[in-house]
Amino acid sequence: MAVWPRQSWSRSLKYFGKRVLRLSASPHAIAAGFACGVLVSWTPLFGFHFMMAVVVAFFIGGNVLAALFGTVVGNPLTFPFMWWGSYTVGHWLLGHELGGAPPPPMRPDLFHAPWQEIVSVLEPMLVGALPLGVISGLIAYFIVRAAVRAYQGARRERLAARRGLGAGSAASES
Repeated sequence: MAVWPRQSWSRSLKYFGKRVLRLSASPHAIAAGFACGVLVSWTPLFGFHFMMAVVVAFFIGGNVLAALFGTVVGNPLTFPFMWWGSYTVGHWLLGHELGGAPPPPMRPDLFHAPWQEIVSVLEPMLVGALPLGVISGLIAYFIVRAAVRAYQGARRERLAARRGLGAGSAASES
């Protein structure tokens, strides 16, 4: 029950989007941080996504909280597609013959498998994750930057209108 939202997926996504838009930083910092989270989500280093996103966001001047939000792009619904894509692209970039074969199945004793067997899967996934992560991170950057810029501009206008309305009504009462 902890994975499935109580209301609906669309409501949860809207709430998540509002959380990102309401961060108090420049549109560039928020978008750069979010893009960092998207980028690291492509890697197969599942337990390290938060830490990697924070480190990358810190070094490029992105918003760290937005980076954590960006890692949500990699989730149980998207990981199979992302990891299959990074494995396939990695094989292609490394010049290996894939032959249409899928990645080897997950073994229950993966941590006891020979190192060479782990590297044979991990290496193409890491190599393939980089270009796919950069491309999707750039796409996310421009989408989030435009959305944050629009949201912050509309918010400034609403606040200015309230201040103007409040000042005008106070002047008419005196």
